[in-house]
Amino acid sequence: MNANEDANSAEAIARKLRAISAVLADPAATEHERANARALKLRLEQQQKAQPPPKQPSSEIMFRLGRAIRELRQSTAAPNPKGDWTDHAFRLGRMFRNGLRK
Repeated sequence: MNANEDANSAEAIARKLRAISAVLADPAATEHERANARALKLRLEQQQKAQPPPKQPSSEIMFRLGRAIRELRQSTAAPNPKGDWTDHAFRLGRMFRNGLRK
């Protein structure tokens, strides 16, 4: 069984347990239905405990690892202040470019 099938079977067991609980809570259910529901509930709970917890897919682990590395890479230095000499050079270059086009 792969991780997806484990998760599906765990979900299926949980769904069945909810349905059995609904039968037990139903006032119109007969005593035989209640006895069958109790027996099924015990069996499903034992089966649920016996299953190992579903494993995370490796793609999810790699995604979280990549996100953590990206956060570590981000610089903590303050951004460059506005008005340094490169801003003036950029504006001057843009002015010459626009002038040459016309």
